[in-house]
Amino acid sequence: MFTYSLLYFLLSWMTTVPQPSMEEPPQKSNEVVEIEITETKPRLAISFDDGNTADMPGYSLDEWDGLILQHLEKYGAKAIFFATGGQLNSQRGRNLLEKWVQSGHYLGNHTYTHPSFNSEEVSLEDYKRDFLKNNPFLSKFDNFVPFFRFPYLKEGQTIEKRDGFRKFLEENGYRNGHVTIDGSDWYINSRLLSRLKRNPNADISDFRDWYVKHHVERANFNDSLATVLTDRKVSHVLLLHHNFAASLFLGDLLEALTAEGWEIVDAMEAYEDPIYQHQPKTLPAGGNFLRALSKEAGIYGSLFAHAPEREGYLKNKMDYLGL
Repeated sequence: MFTYSLLYFLLSWMTTVPQPSMEEPPQKSNEVVEIEITETKPRLAISFDDGNTADMPGYSLDEWDGLILQHLEKYGAKAIFFATGGQLNSQRGRNLLEKWVQSGHYLGNHTYTHPSFNSEEVSLEDYKRDFLKNNPFLSKFDNFVPFFRFPYLKEGQTIEKRDGFRKFLEENGYRNGHVTIDGSDWYINSRLLSRLKRNPNADISDFRDWYVKHHVERANFNDSLATVLTDRKVSHVLLLHHNFAASLFLGDLLEALTAEGWEIVDAMEAYEDPIYQHQPKTLPAGGNFLRALSKEAGIYGSLFAHAPEREGYLKNKMDYLGL
């Protein structure tokens, strides 16, 4: 499935060279990846999770949701919206999804109530029922596609749950809506809303700058990781959440990505990349797909470490920046 020529070289290098501190990405790995990058553009598709029908500070639902659609249209991005039915099964929610479908975007299943599959209180059968409850709601819409994204990217903490639900998805004709680039936009959004609640007229340009920088850094890091794992450029899928931050800053993010050479592609096209045919045998299962692959290969956490993944990093960084 994968080309591991670079991986074998790097693993050999790890046995002979003292390992760098885990506090920041190792410099040696960056040097290797830079050598291998060619003029081929990195490719990225956009995906959204959840669904929110609330009005936001100074914006109605139609206004802020409409901004997201405008940003996507400007860059010709056909996204996939992994919708949580329990949050959207209302007139406002149905109208919202209809606008996304009319704009040419896809809808995927994200469960009905957004449970964590790794919870001890959620059994395999419970999770199947929640998945199935979402199907009648979403399948009424055009552009509904048989893709499923696990809430919190949690795919089961036991072999029985992991393999049991994978078999269930296959039996129902579904594919996993994997993620290769994930940030913490949900956390940035929560702090943005806190500032605007304190002061509706506050300057939020610093939030915009951080939102863009944070996601571009994550995109570039994960593209480097993918290049090491596969010895080629893969078609990435970026996870964002349907929230106010996306309505305000998505256009700036897409502008920054394209300026750095990223090509924005159709979500269904991205998922045709052969990389997504693999099912990592990691436990607990799930998380960022590239992390799972690199953990399965035995290199993540030793060769590759990314500061933003450390617990507390983002809070401390945003506190420092005054966000």
